[in-house]
Amino acid sequence: MWADDRASQHLGFSIERVGPGEAVLAWTIDEHHANGHGICHGGFIFALADSAFAFACNSHNAVTVAQHNSITYVAPGRVGDRLIAEAREISRTGRSGITDVTVRREDRTVLAHFRGHSRTIGGQLFEESEAGREGGRTNT
Repeated sequence: MWADDRASQHLGFSIERVGPGEAVLAWTIDEHHANGHGICHGGFIFALADSAFAFACNSHNAVTVAQHNSITYVAPGRVGDRLIAEAREISRTGRSGITDVTVRREDRTVLAHFRGHSRTIGGQLFEESEAGREGGRTNT
């Protein structure tokens, strides 16, 4: 999935970890991400959270898309801040899921809380190997 995610790559996001129902992405705010107030434009923080959400949702190897997302900003990001988005699936029933993402600075200050609702639409992202079926780690 990462190989085809040109948006996340273009924005400079990096995957720190992906596991069943979870993902951690990181990103550093550059000058061109600042808005007219001199703080990070919220759309970039949303994009980081949304990408972490996407990797967590798709970690079960079932093609899954966003159905509804919301975000609450609680502190500003500043140029030079390295942000960490930690996504954790809290519910998955049938084809529907809910994933919470917390976006923090490296000093653990929370900048935003994001909640994503997902819908599995069918298909797989990769062919599973024998090792993957036996509990081995499979990269997304």
